[in-house]
Amino acid sequence: MKSIIDFFNTSVDQYANNPLIWKKTEDRFIAYSYKDIQKEVHQVANGLLSIKINQGDRVALLSEGRKLWLVSELAILHIGAINVPLSTKLEADADLVFRLNHSEAETIITSKNQLDKIRQVKSELKFLNTIIVLDEVDKMHKEETIIHEVIESGTEFSKHNYKVLAERISSVTPDTHANICYTSGTTADPKGIVLSHRNYTANVEQAFSYINIPQNYKTLVVLPWDHAFAHTASLYSFMHKGASIASVQIGRNQHETLKNFATNMQEIKPEILMSVPALAKNFKKNIEKGIQGKGQFAKSLFESGLKFAYWYNGDGKNAGGGLKWLSKPIYTFYKSIIFNKIKERFGGNLQYFIGGGALLDIELQRFFYAIGIPMYQGYGLSEASPIISANTPKYHKMGSSGKIVNDLEIKICDPDGQELPLGEKGEIVIRGENVMKGYWKNEEATKETIKDNWLYTGDLGYLDGENYLYVLGRFKSLLIGADGEKYSPEGIEEAVIDHCQFIDQFMLHNNQNPYTSGLIVPNKEKINSWLKQNNLSSDNNESLKQILHLIAEEINVIKQASNQELQFPSRWLPSTMVVLHESFSEQNKLLNSTMKVVRPKVEEFFKEEIDYLYTPEAKNFISDKNINNLKNLLKN
Repeated sequence: MKSIIDFFNTSVDQYANNPLIWKKTEDRFIAYSYKDIQKEVHQVANGLLSIKINQGDRVALLSEGRKLWLVSELAILHIGAINVPLSTKLEADADLVFRLNHSEAETIITSKNQLDKIRQVKSELKFLNTIIVLDEVDKMHKEETIIHEVIESGTEFSKHNYKVLAERISSVTPDTHANICYTSGTTADPKGIVLSHRNYTANVEQAFSYINIPQNYKTLVVLPWDHAFAHTASLYSFMHKGASIASVQIGRNQHETLKNFATNMQEIKPEILMSVPALAKNFKKNIEKGIQGKGQFAKSLFESGLKFAYWYNGDGKNAGGGLKWLSKPIYTFYKSIIFNKIKERFGGNLQYFIGGGALLDIELQRFFYAIGIPMYQGYGLSEASPIISANTPKYHKMGSSGKIVNDLEIKICDPDGQELPLGEKGEIVIRGENVMKGYWKNEEATKETIKDNWLYTGDLGYLDGENYLYVLGRFKSLLIGADGEKYSPEGIEEAVIDHCQFIDQFMLHNNQNPYTSGLIVPNKEKINSWLKQNNLSSDNNESLKQILHLIAEEINVIKQASNQELQFPSRWLPSTMVVLHESFSEQNKLLNSTMKVVRPKVEEFFKEEIDYLYTPEAKNFISDKNINNLKNLLKN
């Protein structure tokens, strides 16, 4: 068994001169080798020792992904302290204060862009002693120090205490706590997931069950570095194989940083990218927009190419199988004139995406497979460090979440915890070295989640005969009919969003009610475009009634669909629907950091609308309430 420090030092020994991190400075990316980074890690580690950070102390890290993010985490781990990685999406509010106070973090390492959040809530932080800022700032406040001052202090410290760092490193074991990761889950308050060094190293080993990363490969990490998926699948997995990581050029805000991503892809030319569904949908939207801009002929050619590729690829596992191989020249033709040009948008070297974070619907999987840069869906959760299953270039089936990784036990259980036969749907339950130590200062939640070393994921799924896992949604977020029958809503919700162009977000509700209802967030962009094309105004009620008719027709198409993919039990399809006056977002806490809907918070936030759905008035979708809500949404 190895610690993260063991992993890092082994990679430094094997790949000393390989680039580990690429950082954009001014007008170009500069590579920093494994041995360069090791030197910096030791400098920062000595700096942390000089300010008396002890073993087991919690150090919060709030920064955009960058070289100093990884250096800071490794430095924290080298001295036996615990990193508390925080999302840059957190605001200066109760959520940030809760994490810092609950973890009892006495030291915070932060970037210039995030510093103001800490300053705003500083008076509420009970344990705070020191704020280390990773950038130069105009005016320093009390308790603040710049990173280079910490390094200078560490250099002086090491002259007189040169054995201390080595002693701290030797005291770190595989079982030492490495991180407390706060989950912004789909249920109540955040919990602090305690992950050990071995949790991470075991999961990195598991990540390579069916895949390899050559040491010359690069990835550009657009996902937040505190995110469990990016953390393990990008940072530590690439580090383990001697490959390299590039950070997106940091802008003045998140929007500007995201804009830099497209330029950075052309510069780094990554072979692999990590993605989540929200990002994948954005990629697809931009690709389709670019094709439309080239005119009707290009659009028709692209659509015919997609249709052919969907047929040719099947479920991925059988792509080009049987007599389909005779038509390979046709697929090659489409790739050469259309799909390969799209790949250039991603730098030209991209082999595939690894998808995680949430369920990636099969249409997105088919789309990216068709254009020649497959998005291999995986499944995991932070409590599992996080990888549980993954599709890979060699082993994949579209629609699945991939094969279960090695050295991991899995079973599918009914609500009473009894194991179900192969192929039956139930809660996904796992056991392995990657399973968390527990929740920080929350023994009750730990006992509910880990039983006899088995982690109860709270997710619904089943296994097929080839050990591919199919994840269907949240086991604990089931719709419950008045008779007690349960059903997972995610499949219907995804179908509505994918097949109804005027619906942007959609959530079903049934909590022992006589029928199922639906909450609709309309797609403002598509609606405004339709109104403009038809010379109609969003202020006109008659125009809005037409929009509501179109939405109702789209839902009816799904209700009456004959194809198997859209055939759902009628009792779980919405009998009543309400248009919401506000969308689900991270700002109003209705989406978590991985863009999953936080169902209990939606139900609380829109309680009035849900109550309305079970009144006689709600039976008429073209109602004053829906007209007014739609009007308000379009104005905002």
